[in-house]
Parts: sequence; C-alpha cells; structure tokens
Amino acid sequence: MDNLEQLVAQATADFDAATEPARLEEAKARYLGKDGSITVRLKGLGKLPPEEKKAAGAAINVAKQAVESALAARREALKNAQLAAQLASESLDITLPGRGQSRGALHPVTRSLERIEQLFRSIGFEVADGPEIEGDWHNFTALNTPEKHPARSMHDTFYLFDEQGKVQEDVLLRTHTSPVQIRYMQAHVARYQHLEHMPEIRVIAPGRVYRVDSDATHSPMFHQVEGLWVGEHVSFADLKGVVADFLRRFFESDDLKVRFRPSFFPFTEPSAEIDVAFMSGALEGRWLEIAGCGMVHPNVLRFGGIDPEKYTGFAFGMGPDRLTMLRYSIPDLRLFFEGDLRFLAQFQ
Repeated sequence: MDNLEQLVAQATADFDAATEPARLEEAKARYLGKDGSITVRLKGLGKLPPEEKKAAGAAINVAKQAVESALAARREALKNAQLAAQLASESLDITLPGRGQSRGALHPVTRSLERIEQLFRSIGFEVADGPEIEGDWHNFTALNTPEKHPARSMHDTFYLFDEQGKVQEDVLLRTHTSPVQIRYMQAHVARYQHLEHMPEIRVIAPGRVYRVDSDATHSPMFHQVEGLWVGEHVSFADLKGVVADFLRRFFESDDLKVRFRPSFFPFTEPSAEIDVAFMSGALEGRWLEIAGCGMVHPNVLRFGGIDPEKYTGFAFGMGPDRLTMLRYSIPDLRLFFEGDLRFLAQFQ
C-alpha cells in the first residue's frame, strides 16, 4: 500500500512538472501506458494467491483513479494556461483609435461607360443590352457579313464547344455589340408594326465583346459601345453632328478636331473611320482613330424588319477602353484588367 501511495505521489509530481501537453503525455505513458507502472501491477494480479488478489486489485484501482484524476487536473491546468496566454497576446486595447477601411471606387472603364450613357441619354438615346453568347445569324449574317468572311474564322472568333467537345459553328462569344441593334430593331418593329409611321430608333448598346486578339495594345475581352439612329430622314450629316458633339462633350474640349475618313464595313454603306486631334496636351496635333461609322446598309435594315425604301439610319461603334486611355492619359491597355490596386486607387 505504501508503494502505491508513493507511486501516486510521484505521478502527481511528474504531471505537475510537465509544462507542455507533449511532456504530460510522456509522463502519462510511464504510469498508465502499455508498460506503465500501474499497468504492470494490474497485469501481475494473476500471479497472486486468490485470497490476496481481491484486496490488491482494489488498492491498485484506487491508485489508478488517483493518477488519472491528477492527469486530468494537469491537462485542464495546461489548457487554461494556454488559453490565458492566447488571450493576453490577443488582447484588444479599446483606447486605440479605430482602423478605417479603404473605400472602393468605380473602375475607370466603368466611369467612361456611365459617362457615355449619360451623354447619349441627354439627346434622346436609349441604352440597350443583349446576350454575350450569340448565334451566327445575329452576329454575322444579319449584319451583312457573308459566310466566307475572315471574321468568321476561328483565328478571329471564340466559338463554343458542345458536350461532345465539337465546335459549334453557330454559337460564339459576340465579336461586337451590333447584334443588340438587330434585336432592338426587330423588337421595335414588332411593337409598332400597326402604325403607319414608326417612331425613330435611337439606341446605344454598350457591353463586353470578345475576339482572338491579345498583345500590348489589344485584349481578348474588351468593351464596345455601338449606336443606331433609324428614321425617315436620317442622313450622314446627322451622324457627323451627333458623333462630333458627343466627342467634344466627352473630352470636354470645344476645340477638339474631328474628321471622317472613307472606309469599309459590311454593315454600313457608305462607311467611315472617325479620327480626333487634340489641340493641347501631350497629344496635341496628332490624329487618333477613335471609332467607325456609316449609314446602315439596306440589307441590315431588312434583316431588322425595316423597309430601306422608307427608312434610313446611321450606326457607329467605338471602344470605351480607348476613350478611357485618352481621357485619363493611361499608356497601357493591360492596366485595366490586371487588378493592380495601386493603379485603381488613383480613381477613388
């Protein structure tokens, strides 16, 4: 019995000396482990005479319970000590001033898109939207782009695959927002087909577009804003007036020079490129291509459900990304899409 009392006292002392959970488990193994002192005594009960076995077993069990109680108490003490240390290291000083959170801001391209929409709304244009995954008919055929046109090549257009991994040549990521114009014309005609004189169409279509093009000055995803004005007496003079006025208001420069160069697009005839020249700043005197435009081709009007003998219209398309670069003097297109907070913080 005295040996058991000494064993319990020694186990308790060893447990109290353990300052880490790992050391405590090592001490536990010496007493309650497979070859521990208590375990060895329990295994030795079988060698005792029957008349001694009961009393010895009861004494060993009492000692075992005492060791287990001492072990549990030390475990709890170490756990509390660890928690206290953690609370002390993570304590909150309520006398410190609060830490302010940084404010977010609109992306510079988003700022430009909102500005473009505001300026065109001010002269009676609506803003329309459409799907970014388009069909071949809306993206090409209805825009007078023939079947063998280079733009339909997989080198220029992102086509989607079906579930079997085969290219779907009639399902693609839109290459421009012009399909929105077709959809808008069709919906407009359906709404007013009962009228002898259909109301004018004045709409812009901003949004993301996709082309297989990626280098220092191009991105496979970029933004575009296309505009459409269709009515009974719409002319190229109207086109020049609307676009020139918009550009001067967008760049806040009355002395901005705007010129129209003859060009070719399948969906307009005649067609033109639009250039601007700033009269001050780093780009003073340089002509920069800014957009494309033209009178809507009769075939495009027909695909939209509009009689080209009665109605005419003009269309234009411009890149908000490029307009943003010029407005804020941003030298590299890639900065828009890299997510560098140092760059974006300038627009807060």
